[in-house]
Amino acid sequence: MSRTDDRWGPYPLVLAGAVLAVAYAALADPEWGGFALGAVIALGAALRLAGGGRLAVRKKATDAATLAVLGIALMGGSLVLEYPSLMPL
Repeated sequence: MSRTDDRWGPYPLVLAGAVLAVAYAALADPEWGGFALGAVIALGAALRLAGGGRLAVRKKATDAATLAVLGIALMGGSLVLEYPSLMPL
C-alpha cells in the first residue's frame, strides 16, 4: 500500500456505502436507507478510531466522535420514522 492510499484511510469505503445507502433511500425505502446511511457513518467512525487515514486537519478522536454521533442520530431517526411507537413522549 502506498503512502497516498494510506492517507485516505476508510473514507472511500464510507463514500461508497453512503452512495449506495442514499440510492436505496431514494429508490426503495427512505427509512431503511437512512438507517443504512447511519450504519455506514458509524462504521466509518469505528474505522477512523481504529487508525485509518492520516488526515492532519483534525484529531482521530474528534473525527470518530463526530461521525459516531451523526451515525447514531441517523439510525435513531430512521427507526423512529419506521416505528413511531418508539418515539418517547
